[in-house]
Amino acid sequence: MTIPAQFDAKTSENKWYEYWMKNNYFHSEPDHRTPYTIVIPPPNVTGVLHMGHMLNNTIQDVLIRRARLKGFNACWVPGTDHASIATEAKVVAKLKAEGINKNDLTREEFLAHAWEWTHKYGGTILEQLKKLGASCDWERTKFTMDPDMSAAVIKSFVDLYNKGLIYRGYRMVNWDPEAKTTLSDEEVIYEEQQGKLFFLKYKIEGSEDFLTIATTRPETIFGDTAICINPNDERFTHLKGKKAIVPICGRVIPIIEDEYVDVEFGTGCLKVTPAHDMNDKTLGEKHNLEIVDIFNEDATLNSFGLHYQGKDRFVVRTEIAKELEESGALAKTEIHLNKVGTSERTKAVIEPRLSDQWFLKMEELVKPAIKSVLQTGDIKLHPKRFENTYAHWLNNIRDWNISRQLWWGHRIPAFYYGDGKEDFVVAENIEDALKLAQERTSNNSLTASDLRQDVDALDTWFSAWLWPMSVFDGVVNPENEDFKYYYPTNDLVTGPDILFFWVARMIIAGYEYTGEKPFKNVYLTGLVRDKQRRKMSKSLGNSPDPLDLIEKFGADGVRVGLLLSASAGNDIMFDEELCLQGKSFTNKIWNALRLIKGWEVSETIAQPESSKTAIEWYEAKFQQSLADIEDNFEKYRISDSLMAIYKLVWDDFCSLFLEMIKPAYQQPIDKQTFDKAIEILESNLKLLHPFMPFLTEEIWHLIAERTKEEALIVSTWPELKPFDAKLIADFENAVEVISGIRTIRKEKNIAMKDSIEFRAINTENFSTYFDSVITKLGNLSTFEYVADKVDGALSFRVKSNEYFIPISGGNIDVEAEIKKLTEELNYTKGFLKSVEAKLSNEKFVNGAPEKVLNIEKQKQADALAKIATIEQSLAGLK
Repeated sequence: MTIPAQFDAKTSENKWYEYWMKNNYFHSEPDHRTPYTIVIPPPNVTGVLHMGHMLNNTIQDVLIRRARLKGFNACWVPGTDHASIATEAKVVAKLKAEGINKNDLTREEFLAHAWEWTHKYGGTILEQLKKLGASCDWERTKFTMDPDMSAAVIKSFVDLYNKGLIYRGYRMVNWDPEAKTTLSDEEVIYEEQQGKLFFLKYKIEGSEDFLTIATTRPETIFGDTAICINPNDERFTHLKGKKAIVPICGRVIPIIEDEYVDVEFGTGCLKVTPAHDMNDKTLGEKHNLEIVDIFNEDATLNSFGLHYQGKDRFVVRTEIAKELEESGALAKTEIHLNKVGTSERTKAVIEPRLSDQWFLKMEELVKPAIKSVLQTGDIKLHPKRFENTYAHWLNNIRDWNISRQLWWGHRIPAFYYGDGKEDFVVAENIEDALKLAQERTSNNSLTASDLRQDVDALDTWFSAWLWPMSVFDGVVNPENEDFKYYYPTNDLVTGPDILFFWVARMIIAGYEYTGEKPFKNVYLTGLVRDKQRRKMSKSLGNSPDPLDLIEKFGADGVRVGLLLSASAGNDIMFDEELCLQGKSFTNKIWNALRLIKGWEVSETIAQPESSKTAIEWYEAKFQQSLADIEDNFEKYRISDSLMAIYKLVWDDFCSLFLEMIKPAYQQPIDKQTFDKAIEILESNLKLLHPFMPFLTEEIWHLIAERTKEEALIVSTWPELKPFDAKLIADFENAVEVISGIRTIRKEKNIAMKDSIEFRAINTENFSTYFDSVITKLGNLSTFEYVADKVDGALSFRVKSNEYFIPISGGNIDVEAEIKKLTEELNYTKGFLKSVEAKLSNEKFVNGAPEKVLNIEKQKQADALAKIATIEQSLAGLK
């Protein structure tokens, strides 16, 4: 069989992915085997593949392919998330570009556009994952708005409501004025921004006096309903019981007293705007203050904003500052650093807003989730340090605002039968809702047309938290075979940025609905950053297109490049050089195949001793590496596992083993060694397959014709066996000897084709087991052990053993060598003198750190050893 000079990644990727799909290797059904299950973190239905997806899904594919090789019934469930805010924003933008305003459409008309968008773009990212080699069970693909998935969400809501855990409340919420919806606390990102602190003067009613307050938001003065002072602040005793006048709008407001005011902060006077600040709302409730909401849903000012009505809040901030200054009400401004809440999705600045919303009580629900991760260890986070972050969030959790003012998403199953806030029932469908409403009102003449369903949708994460259960229909139909077999799942691979949003909530839901953990291990990846440590983003232009990288370096090269530097939880400083390194590794393995398959095989010649020894060593080394690889996988050190395989294959297999068994030029190899080399290559391919699936499957089938049952993807992971550690240690000594021989050959220009004599004084009692290998790789004509030093020979040391290469046949110029060694000796002695001078300096010795001192001592020891070796070499030449 002719093997091409180069590995054709693109052809191979298309061929083998089609082959795997055709033979249904990715699909899983419950059977007698132990299941191994992963559910994909569902990417947004609007998404396209980026570097974070590449990393996350490569790790998942490595885990699932390894599990398949280890004999588990491996099931990787793919799917996408409807992503309420992100998708609705894209559909609204698309409609706007077509001259259509969302507000001019009915809900049903808008949803038709949203579904059209979803059907057109929704599968893009899943198709792109196939280019990466992702071996998902595509027959099980789920979308969070599928009918069965939606049924799970609605059933969950009704169940939690009936348990008294979901309630409707008028609360201060985080309002996204761009998406025009509320957000949960976890969807708000706080960023430090430089702004201004405005010092405003409020007149005291009935006098010419005034008080000064400091605010970062002068536009909110229209919502002021009180000024608050600390009752213990002697500076403002004269203000007690009085009233102030709000600048511009002229509203007269009371001056109230409360110890909440920090006398050390700002001016000591606080303006109270209950509709637009959480703490102000608390003060307002305590002192029974009026609530004045000055904003529209898009954060423009309403009629309370007077002549600023209809203008954006930030425009008003600039304009009102000017008006306040002109009226004499602006005392001064200062530069001020302030933490500003922004929407995780739209990046809009969040506006605190009072609103009727749906909430889920979290205090009791979180307890099993705290226990399983932080106390019993039933669920393990990798790396463990994220437990602190997890603990902080769960121990300080607040009720979850689960309603969103959106149309795209799961509609809240609450049905109103009257005009009052409490005139509603909660049910899974309109029929059940009607029965409940009739019972509640004792009015059997009520019809379905009398009911109005709540217009809000549920938070996207309220469906995502059911994902490990709902993909197997475990919420609606918990007794089904799939759910009982595949749940709980094994490993979850995700980013630490959604540890709160998703991971913790899935754990909470798992215990609430099944009494079990949803998964056993959570592998938290780092963020993919550029060389300057910047987060990759389209706006910065520093994020390469993963599909372009695959085109350039091959999927296997990109996978290896990403994973070589992807230790759990640590950010990756991505550089295309990593993918080039991955591609080079691909070429190295391909060339190893070409080398082996290029040998002529003889059935008659005997196996050389050096080949027999090499095989025994490599099999031991393989087992030692396999033990390290397995240990790293157990500890979720995936990159360390890959590095161990990389070194085994590149260094031990390609650079050493193949060199040790390679036949002489134009000579055949014995069949026994050849067969063993193929067997060893196949074992290496099994270890490599989870990381480099396309290359390994290609080589597997080039080695021999295979049936579909014999494909690499469904072969068997190597078995861990005992190994001879001493054999490996002895070989390390032999490698040093070979290196010494090659160094002298290189320095003295002795060609490798010229055989040389070799002598050794074995005072260390090194094993002689690898002498045949040393003889072959050193191209030695003779290898003898002697008791005394050899005169007229070049020498080197390995530990206390001495090795000699007698000078004969005019291999070197003796006089030139003596001159060179003498110069090197004099230089080394001079270097030693400078080191010893430093070590004899008491001030240096007493003041230097121990690490620095040890380095100097090591320099001294190395110089002494080198001098001894050079002097011996000189003695042998004279």
